[in-house]
Amino acid sequence: MRLSILTAALLGCVTLAGCASSAGPETVLSIKPSRETTSSVKASGPVPEVAVGQSKVKAEGASEMLAWAGPVPGTQVFESVTEKAVRPTARPTDTAETAEMPSIGKLGKRSRIYSQQFRDAKPINFGKHAPKHYQVHGVDVSRWQGDIDWMKLRTQGANFAFIKATDGGDHTDPMFRHNWRAAKEAGIRRGAYHFFYWCRVASEQADWFIRNVPKDPDALPPVIDAEYNGESKCKRRLTRAQYVEKIRVFAERLERHYGKRPIIYTAPDFYADNLSGELKEYPFWLRSVAAHPSVRYPNRRWLFWQYSGSGLSHGVSGKIDLNVFVGSENDWHNWLAGQST
Repeated sequence: MRLSILTAALLGCVTLAGCASSAGPETVLSIKPSRETTSSVKASGPVPEVAVGQSKVKAEGASEMLAWAGPVPGTQVFESVTEKAVRPTARPTDTAETAEMPSIGKLGKRSRIYSQQFRDAKPINFGKHAPKHYQVHGVDVSRWQGDIDWMKLRTQGANFAFIKATDGGDHTDPMFRHNWRAAKEAGIRRGAYHFFYWCRVASEQADWFIRNVPKDPDALPPVIDAEYNGESKCKRRLTRAQYVEKIRVFAERLERHYGKRPIIYTAPDFYADNLSGELKEYPFWLRSVAAHPSVRYPNRRWLFWQYSGSGLSHGVSGKIDLNVFVGSENDWHNWLAGQST
């Protein structure tokens, strides 16, 4: 009986999307882009299966894409709801706490800040805390935005961009490589984000992100997208402590590699259930499209606010997510300087 139960449990885990992958290198190379979705808007037209433009990826070049950012750091991976993966023996030396006003570093070369010219298909009246009162605007993108004219997008007010890179432990956004290079060429400060799968080991997902996202001293800190996903085949719900533990394992591993404290992106429902009062040492990027973050996330300081999922802009076909940085233009430059040291 015990053997039968164990066998059934193992077979059940295999059928769940997001459980530890047993696929070999050949299987991974054949996997198509993830069908998992986040709160990011979807394109109304066909979505490219591979990057476009000069960095278009050929089918036979898939292995190059997987190894683009370098080898995966060696680690022992454990399959468990409660993370047992190798963790740092001590917390990172950077003890800066999340603050509404970011940490200040030495002033470096300042890039031009463009005022926002974005429109919104579903405008919201935020009152005196309207996004237009913030000085530094930006966007977040994924494959759903298709082929972006990054230079034009910058002049519309995209002073920064968070670009989707990876999902889980074996999926990459097919537009990431192109967007990563093109955004930098346009002079946009960009960072990469990872959509977390709750049925996969955190250290395994961190290694996958590290393998696919280059270490660039000019990049914004990496982002972990921590939210529920109703379209996922993985229906497992963890305890608050387990969600927090997985996020911490992932974040600490990325911080050790990139030398920057990761940012946590989340949505109101997931935050209320699992993150309120937690992980105060990390900066937060908050989604709040119907009210100011102070309403949806009381007592939580934040660094970035995603205020719209229905933005419109020259340089992009269809809708795009819109964001603001918490501080002034001067705060922005000082924060960037601190990230580059």
